[in-house]
Amino acid sequence: MTTTFETKTYKNFINNQWAEGSASETIESINPATKEIVGLVQKSTEADLNKAVESAHSAKKEWRRMGQAARGEILFKAANILEENLEEIAESMTREMGKTLPEAKGETARGIAILRYYAGEGMRKDGDVIPSSDKAALMFTKRTPLGVVGVITPWNFPVAIPIWKLAPALVYGNTVVFKPATEGAVTAAKVVECFAQAGFPAGVFNFITGSGSVVGQGLIDHPKLNAITFTGSEGVGQGVAKSAAARGIKFQLEMGGKNPVIVAKDANIDQAVEAVISGGFRSSGQKCTASSRVIVEEAVYDEFKEKLVLASEKITVGNGLQEGIWMGPCASESQFNTVKDYIEKGKQEGAALIHGGDVLTGGEYDHGFFIKPAIFEHVTTDMTIAQEEIFGPVIALLKASDLEEAIEIANNTKYGLSASIFTSNISSLLEFIDEIEAGLVRINAESAGVELQAPFGGMKASSTGSREQGEAAKEFYTAIKTVFVKGS
Repeated sequence: MTTTFETKTYKNFINNQWAEGSASETIESINPATKEIVGLVQKSTEADLNKAVESAHSAKKEWRRMGQAARGEILFKAANILEENLEEIAESMTREMGKTLPEAKGETARGIAILRYYAGEGMRKDGDVIPSSDKAALMFTKRTPLGVVGVITPWNFPVAIPIWKLAPALVYGNTVVFKPATEGAVTAAKVVECFAQAGFPAGVFNFITGSGSVVGQGLIDHPKLNAITFTGSEGVGQGVAKSAAARGIKFQLEMGGKNPVIVAKDANIDQAVEAVISGGFRSSGQKCTASSRVIVEEAVYDEFKEKLVLASEKITVGNGLQEGIWMGPCASESQFNTVKDYIEKGKQEGAALIHGGDVLTGGEYDHGFFIKPAIFEHVTTDMTIAQEEIFGPVIALLKASDLEEAIEIANNTKYGLSASIFTSNISSLLEFIDEIEAGLVRINAESAGVELQAPFGGMKASSTGSREQGEAAKEFYTAIKTVFVKGS
């Protein structure tokens, strides 16, 4: 049962006021299952961006002085308001980017939990006492906010990713300017409505929508910005790094992965199949931690492949608002076309498509961007589908003679975000932990997902090395002052 859903235009939120963009132009957000308009957001200009950044800049001193405990209390209020609106926000997410309603509810609940976690940071330590060689002195460290933080987020997790950036930035004393991807901006606006009711002082929390070339790049280049946190494509992330480094501001990037799953010969095959299906095809494969390459020891390859195909045949694809739908559409026409192109590329380069990969048509499928989950075999490590991030429901099967070769294949990529192994051998899992080049290592579990209290981030081209979530977020959103005190 769905709620009555109103299609409306969402404004920017700047200096505690909702405001139309100065150009009065809007951008449509389209339901990828039906092609209906979900809502409209502002196509903001450089002038709008300047207002948002100036607002955050003017508010940063008083927000810092408020104190961590008081800031945490406001985050608790935001979490409670978000919880009251969970159903509406989850439905908005399903309508806007195609994620099934149970997944959307789960993501929104995760956002609430993240807010409460960081609200609790308001009562935790913000420094350490350090012994001094001078016994008459006191020496300690103190965390201090960076100032104005720009937050640029993708469309695939329009609630969780913004919140795991916004919540630590705010509780540690920074003011923010939040720019979501336009494909997820209606859902983001509904989250912002909850933040707006929580009681942040004027200018602390600012929300602006628009094109990446104008608003996103303008935010990165703004002289009054002190730090930027970005999740998105590698190409855009490299541009963010260059711009931020040139200005000497702090930057944090998460840019995706080509995540491997190793199935060892002593694995629980049924468990591995279930995890690969979930990790590879949930959210239509549109996760940076999605299982993309599955490397199977040849002793169990045929058994695993047969069970994987059988399990994939049971997947129901459709509008995520419907009961019993396991996987929704690709999130946009652009992403739909990208996935189709990769599937064709796989065929052209000699991989064998053994399941799915076809565009679903007829009936309700004619109104959306639906693709049947695809499985390739006879994939070699130099093929495009084994090297580039597809961000869709496509799995590449690769065969390895033993664990050593499997790990070598797994590491043969420029990315290093997430990796998992299925094995019952302690020596094998310990070798995997030591040798795999990934920031998130999972044992007998799917590659996708991390608990909110744990550090999240990758190696190599997947990230800049800093970690999001958990206590590790403090390292990015604050600077350390070392204080030496001695009596006169």
